[in-house]
Amino acid sequence: RIQFTPDLMPADVVGSEVVDEDPKTGKRSFRFSAGPIFSNVVLADEINRTPPKTQAALLEAMEERQVTVSGETRPLDAPFLVLATQNPIELEGTYPLPEAQLDRFLLNPVIQYLPVEDEIKMVSETTGLDREEPEAVLDAEDILTLQSLVRQVPAPENVVAYAVGLATGSRPQAESCDEWTSKRVKWGAGSRGAQALILASKARALLAGRTNASCEDVAAMAKSALRHRVLPSFFAESEGLGSDEIIDHLLETISA
Repeated sequence: RIQFTPDLMPADVVGSEVVDEDPKTGKRSFRFSAGPIFSNVVLADEINRTPPKTQAALLEAMEERQVTVSGETRPLDAPFLVLATQNPIELEGTYPLPEAQLDRFLLNPVIQYLPVEDEIKMVSETTGLDREEPEAVLDAEDILTLQSLVRQVPAPENVVAYAVGLATGSRPQAESCDEWTSKRVKWGAGSRGAQALILASKARALLAGRTNASCEDVAAMAKSALRHRVLPSFFAESEGLGSDEIIDHLLETISA
């Protein structure tokens, strides 16, 4: 877990070269001290509280699965996953993530409050003396196996075409974008959006015990895969519309 703060530096995330001195000979040499990015699962907590320079330290790691420091490239161990949280309130002193950074994230789920019954259970179980220690349910090899299985799930051509249609339909400059959308979108989803939508649909099908992804899977995952890739225009914001409402329109107007 990395707590992102305004004074966090890129070297605090990826690591840096430090000077070592041999106590016997006095000889000095550089040694690479790895940062917390060299983990299988990285939680970037309140990522929008750190400046863009530090946010950008994650770009190479998330896309290339490697880190370059002092001209030397070091691969990250597989599996490598980045989870991030953003503070939706107290926007003063925060730095919105640029579109290129947001595009690196596969999904952007919106976490709502728990149902009352579940919240009562959660509060009861976390405020007493006895607390259950979490147990590992998967190891690194299990995660790699599941990732491979997801990619093996077939996605018929019409399903891929539907996902690409939703992505291209969100781009104001595309011919397939209708007038309603072109007025309300400043920037639409790129090719990564369509890729994320298909991968998420395959995973959803696998979790449901099905052998192939369907258009229903694409529609179900559309908001999570596209909401951070569709940037509403000022006109949309003046109407009180956000990314979710624009994606709803795409789902209503683009046929599977």
